[in-house]
Amino acid sequence: MIIIKGIAASPGIIIARAHVLEDEEIVVTRIELPPDQLKNEVQRFKAAQRETHRDLDAAEAKVLKLLGKEHAKLIDTHRLILRDTLITHDVPQRILKERVNAEFALSETLEVVNRQFEKLDDEFFRERRHDLFDVGKRLLGHLLKHSRRSWSGIEQPCILIARNLLPSDTINLKESLILGFATDLGGKTSHTAILAQSLEIPAVVGLSDISRRVKQGDTVILDGEQGLVIIHPTSEAMAKYQKIRQQAQEEERALGSLRGMPAVTQDDKRLRLQANLDSPEELKSLLALQPDGIGLFRTEYLYMNRPAAPTEEEQTKAYASVLKAAAPQPVVIRTADIGGDRLTQMGIEGPQNEVNPFMGLRGVRLFLRHLDLFKTQLRAILRAAAKGNAQILIPMVSSVAEVHAVRRLIAQASSELQAEGVDVPKNIELGIMVEIPSAAVLIDAFIAHVDFVSVGTNDLIQYTLAVDRVNEHVSHLYDPLHPAVLRLLQAVAQTARKAGKWASVCGEMTSDPHAVPLLVGMGFESLSVSPRMFLRIKQTVRRLNQGAMAKLVAKAAACADSEDVRRLMREQGL
Repeated sequence: MIIIKGIAASPGIIIARAHVLEDEEIVVTRIELPPDQLKNEVQRFKAAQRETHRDLDAAEAKVLKLLGKEHAKLIDTHRLILRDTLITHDVPQRILKERVNAEFALSETLEVVNRQFEKLDDEFFRERRHDLFDVGKRLLGHLLKHSRRSWSGIEQPCILIARNLLPSDTINLKESLILGFATDLGGKTSHTAILAQSLEIPAVVGLSDISRRVKQGDTVILDGEQGLVIIHPTSEAMAKYQKIRQQAQEEERALGSLRGMPAVTQDDKRLRLQANLDSPEELKSLLALQPDGIGLFRTEYLYMNRPAAPTEEEQTKAYASVLKAAAPQPVVIRTADIGGDRLTQMGIEGPQNEVNPFMGLRGVRLFLRHLDLFKTQLRAILRAAAKGNAQILIPMVSSVAEVHAVRRLIAQASSELQAEGVDVPKNIELGIMVEIPSAAVLIDAFIAHVDFVSVGTNDLIQYTLAVDRVNEHVSHLYDPLHPAVLRLLQAVAQTARKAGKWASVCGEMTSDPHAVPLLVGMGFESLSVSPRMFLRIKQTVRRLNQGAMAKLVAKAAACADSEDVRRLMREQGL
């Protein structure tokens, strides 16, 4: 038996035979062309561009049908690439200057960009090259009259093993007999991983050499929960995972009965269990879960893949629709956590070539530099607030001065709207994301100036442990149960409670049944959970004793490492 650890990209456990996908080899030959054929060659390339645009239209229709509008924006990304000067200008110029065929000009241009991507340290941006290659592959396919990869030849349910999968490959998996996939390359934020999560296809990525270690037809266990692939499992391992799958299926059936029931612990501690919302298109299915409100309404979707910033009217309409549908439950609207790259897309001058954009100009930092953008969003939220119970959440806060600046801008926007005859709520609650260690360490200084705090665990853990969670080389060090993380979380919860302010948690930690007992023990009043995990987390909360979890947290925070924390939790049966 061989066990290989990778990155858990999409949850679920599959036991099946492996279907090993061989790399598609597209051979491109350099052909020198006479001068009188060059214009025709450029026209041939432009015809391939038009065919690729039609491909993207068809792909968008499929994604819209399967996943909705939000995920269809992936196709917008590919359209932007297809319209980029890299494609529209550089390739035709290479054809004319070097007097070569379109296929060779395209492949050479893509290789230059690939070398530039390879120099980037940030795995997130290195992952973006796969979108470029996806478009490039479509173009080459039309130039070479090469048919697209199809899964129709797979005749039995299987686990797909591949060096890499492009987003366009992943879109069609749901219609095939592929139950899950494992790849050598990839990170959790790749578009392939995001599509797998949305399509509910279990996946493990970043396995380095899985495509060479698995043979066609091998029995494989794919554990998308833990990020493991087990090759040639023993009978004991098979029995263990079959039991886990059976239990999971039985629990899934039982979860439906929890809709509308309170998230209350065994010792009568009531929590607000809220849900995360990425876009209004997901609202109907989210509200069907009957959450205690929306704990995190991400507004970034309004700023993505567009030539200009969203207007106040557009934003007001979007926020009002969500507030009205969720009323009387609260909706925590987070101001957009966008980076400088979005400014450039919208025709606004922003930072060029930030080496580490995740620690650069983003979130409140960006908006306080572009006050027109910030005030537009704040005015829209204030205008929409009359339709429901709105609360404002500010991301990427690192200093109290930023809170004061936001307060002043809200007051200014409110005064302007009142002067225009708009009815504005007088005491709309303002909170900050605690996701930068400085905000967690200085929480006692922040708490007097806000109405609530929401801990963003994803970034707080990354920044505290100096670990990029989507980098396959260090992702194993990303650890929500690290005692340093637990101490910061505990300090935030205790300080907020002493000040009479409420504290919430969002991020992947709230959707982890193994981490939630500690959050409950710390005394957080609210958890905001991904819709997919909402009922499972409610079940977890209802099985806990808050008093016992508080004692567990006290012991866990005193541990020297996370293995000691896990040992304590195992002793409690967690």
